[in-house]
Amino acid sequence: MSCNKNHLLTAGAFIGGLLAILGGILIPVGNSIIEDNVKKEAVIENGTVAYENWVLAGSPVYRQFWLFNVNNPLEIAQNGSKPILRQKGPYTYRVRYLPKINITANLNNTISFLQPYCAYFEPGLSVGTEEDNITFLNLAVAGAPSILPPLLLLLLNNAVKQTNSSLFQTRTVKEMLWGYEDPILKQLNLSDPHTGVFYPYNGTADGYYNIFTGRGNIEKLGIIDRWQGKGKLTTWQDPYCDMINGTDGSVFPPFIDKRKLLDFFSSDICRSVSAEYESSRVLKGIPVYRFMLPSKTFASPVDNPENKCYCKDPRFTRNCTMAGILDISGCKEGMPVYISLPHFLYGSEALKEAIDGMEPNEEEHSTFLDVEPVTGVTLNAAKRLQVNIAVRPSSQIEVLSNIKEPILFPLVWLNETATVDDATAEELKGALISTMDLLETIQMTLIGCGCVIFLACIISLCVLKKNKTKKYDQSKEMTDKGISANHF
Repeated sequence: MSCNKNHLLTAGAFIGGLLAILGGILIPVGNSIIEDNVKKEAVIENGTVAYENWVLAGSPVYRQFWLFNVNNPLEIAQNGSKPILRQKGPYTYRVRYLPKINITANLNNTISFLQPYCAYFEPGLSVGTEEDNITFLNLAVAGAPSILPPLLLLLLNNAVKQTNSSLFQTRTVKEMLWGYEDPILKQLNLSDPHTGVFYPYNGTADGYYNIFTGRGNIEKLGIIDRWQGKGKLTTWQDPYCDMINGTDGSVFPPFIDKRKLLDFFSSDICRSVSAEYESSRVLKGIPVYRFMLPSKTFASPVDNPENKCYCKDPRFTRNCTMAGILDISGCKEGMPVYISLPHFLYGSEALKEAIDGMEPNEEEHSTFLDVEPVTGVTLNAAKRLQVNIAVRPSSQIEVLSNIKEPILFPLVWLNETATVDDATAEELKGALISTMDLLETIQMTLIGCGCVIFLACIISLCVLKKNKTKKYDQSKEMTDKGISANHF
């Protein structure tokens, strides 16, 4: 009977050890299965799961606008007073609801496409209608000294007088954002007399993208190979600043390492930027890494020497010491447009002190991406930027003659946001997260049960052996006593 127990317990210990080993083996095997599946389905080519979501985003993308209304236009124009601005918004539009077009698969494992621009007003997500009035800068006047030579400034001044225009104007939200016929530009007989903060937009695109599909090298998935037919920009006239790095921000190569930066290119600001890991979070039951645009992105070259090549106007930026702004006039046909974070977040104090109404807030005004680390897909994002115009004094344009010193004038700030919808989140959890959880449960169960069975059997064998030894000793002792008694 004792022999049978030994055999059973030995077999049990063997089985327990085998189960634990099998659970340990399943860890790399399970990871390999998941990795192979992700590599297969993440490739951007017809027939994969990734391709369908890439052609047309399954989740809605919105752009919210907060427009800065000028409360004291006459005081500014007549006395050069400090501008008093109050934001009005959000005015929300659905964007990127049209699928990518002119999609072409190339032989070098890249794919080319155009993303049509479109904006559809969402009244239910807005504080008012597109017909609400906003008082803001006269764009044709404000940008003139930066674009036109001195002789043409005189012509512009005459056009301003003849059209009874001023430094500020009141127009509808729709006109300010998407364009209107400007009387000054019409008076000058320009081929297109329209202007607006984002004019033209609907029906346009920011150019052809050529990105890697991930076929052959999953680490290059989504990486931009060329934009507008070029492998680098010409805006900054510098090898470093003209680099096109990373993806477009919607997807990244899978298996994200949170210790590394996420690079992406944004045509809105004519440059590439990098996001840093901030924290791990859970979004709709899915673990994500949050990456944020750091304060050094628009820092002055004094604090971030890498930004030196982005400083193109040392005079306006106080010898490149002003932080928090980016001069993108080089890709806006010379128009003195500066990009910043909303309310000059992380900007120099001088920027905020020059305007009454700037109240920067990290939670509301910072840019972030929530990325699922296994697939590299962005599940939640908020791109927040502010559009500003550099206004300079001009003795040749009367409506600018009372401006005392150059000032960066905020027009509007935007929040482009997208969050994975519930259906897509459930699909992702079912296809990936649930599989990972199931594999992990099986692995831990096998390891746990195997270890328990192994230890239980080993302990039982030890106890059995100890009991057997004890009985043997007792038997031997009794035998020895019997022999001794017979001897006497």
